[in-house]
Amino acid sequence: MLNKTKVVVTIGPSTIEKDQIKRLMENGMDVARFNMSYSSYAFCEDAIQKIQELNQELHLSVAVMIDLMGSSVRTGKFTNGQAYFRKGDRIRIYMEDVIGDSSKFSVNYSDLIKEVNYNSVIKVKNGSMMFEVIDRKEDYLVCEVLTDGTIEDNQSVSVDQVKLHLPRMTKKDQSDIVFAHKMNADFLALSHIQSHEEVLYASKILLDLKNDHIGIISKIENEEAVTNLKEIIRVSDGVMISRGDLGVDIPIERIPGIQKKIIEKCHKAGIVSIVATELLSSMERALQPTRAEVSDVANAVLDGADAVMLSNETTIGKYPIETLKMMEKIINSAEKDIDYLEFLNSREEKDMDITGMISHSVSDCASKLHCCAIIAPTMSGYTARKMSNCRPSCPIIAVSPNENTVKSLQLHFAVNPVLIDEIKDFDKIIEVSKKVTFQLISTQPGDKIIITGGYPFKEVKSTNFMKIEEL
Repeated sequence: MLNKTKVVVTIGPSTIEKDQIKRLMENGMDVARFNMSYSSYAFCEDAIQKIQELNQELHLSVAVMIDLMGSSVRTGKFTNGQAYFRKGDRIRIYMEDVIGDSSKFSVNYSDLIKEVNYNSVIKVKNGSMMFEVIDRKEDYLVCEVLTDGTIEDNQSVSVDQVKLHLPRMTKKDQSDIVFAHKMNADFLALSHIQSHEEVLYASKILLDLKNDHIGIISKIENEEAVTNLKEIIRVSDGVMISRGDLGVDIPIERIPGIQKKIIEKCHKAGIVSIVATELLSSMERALQPTRAEVSDVANAVLDGADAVMLSNETTIGKYPIETLKMMEKIINSAEKDIDYLEFLNSREEKDMDITGMISHSVSDCASKLHCCAIIAPTMSGYTARKMSNCRPSCPIIAVSPNENTVKSLQLHFAVNPVLIDEIKDFDKIIEVSKKVTFQLISTQPGDKIIITGGYPFKEVKSTNFMKIEEL
C-alpha cells in the first residue's frame, strides 16, 4: 500500500527501542522527527543510528527531521517530572531555576516578570493550564490558578495579549543546527518564527557549514507568522502548521480556515505542507480515535497536505504502532476521494518551466490512461518534486543513485523514493524502472507506467522526456 500523503512520526520514550522503530518503519513512517525541546543529543544519536541501521536492513530511506526548540518560554523541572495545580490556589512563578511542585514552578525567561501586567493570563501547555497574575515580587510572580490540571517539565508558556521580547534565535538553537548537520539530518524545523528573517538566519548557518542538503521547514505557530506567510514561504522548503501553539496565540475557531489557506499557498508555491498537533491525540490512551479525529486527518488529506504528523501519540502514548496503522488507514481511504484533476487544473501553466509543463502532461496522461505508476529517474529530485506538485492520481517512484536526494523527497506528496545504483544507459533505466514497479506495486499484465526525467543524466538540468510502457 503506497499512500501518497506522508507521515512524520516523533520519536520519544514510547518508541526509542529498536524493535519499536523497526515496526514504525515497516508500517509507514516516512520521516522520524526529534523534538529538541525534550530530546538530548545522546537520545537523538542513539535513535538516528538505529534508523540508519534499519534503513540498510529493510532497504528503506526513512528521513530524519530535527525540530528546534525555538525562542520560547518554557517551564523548568518539577519534582518527579510533573505537578498538579488546583483551581483557586495561589502559586508562585519564579524567574530563576527552582524545582517545581504544586505551589510553584520556574520559567526560562527572566524578563517575563517585567513584561506581564497585573491581571495578565499566563497560559501553559498549549493553553490548557491558565494562571492570572495578581502580584509581582522581586524575583517571582504571584498567580491564581484558573484551571485544574497537571504540568510537566519543559512545557510551553505564553501570555495572553502580551508580545514578549524574545531573541530571534537562541544559542541552543544554533548549537542544535550544528548537531543536525553533524548527524546528516534531512530536515530542520524552525519553531516560533515570526518572519522570513529567522529562516534566512538558519539558512546562513547551514551555508557556513557548507550544508546544502538539509531542507528548512518553517513552523507557523503565531499571528506574526500567519501575517508574514508569503515571505516565509518564499524562503522555506516547507511549512508546518503547528496547531497547538497557533491555537494559543490565535482564537481556535480560526485554525481550520488558516490551515486550508496555508496548504493552498504552499501548493501554489510548490513547497511542502505538513499538518501537525493532536491529529489522533485520543489514541495516546485508547485503541480507537474519535470520529472527529478521523475527519480531521481526512480533511487534511483532501485539502492536499503533503504530510501529517504524530507527536505525543508516538512519544509518550500507549499505542504508537496502532496509532500509525490507524493513520495510514485513514489516509488510504481519504485519498480515494481526492479530486486529482482539480488539483492538476489549479496549476497555472503560464508560470511553468519545461519540467513543469512535462510534469503537468505526465500527470494528465497518468490519470486518463489509468497508469499504475509514474517512474522518475532523478539526480537532484527536481523532476519528482515538480511531479508531486501536480498531484497525480498514481504513485511517483523516484529512483536515484544519490542517498541525500532520496531522503530529501520523503516529505513530498505521492513520491516514493528508491535508492538505486547509478544508471547511464537509457535501456537500463527502463529495465530498472519496471523492476522497481513490480517490487512496490501489485500489477497486472497490460498495466501502464510512465517514465519521465532528464536524459542524459548529469548532462541536462530539466526534464526532457516521457515514455509510456505497458507491463
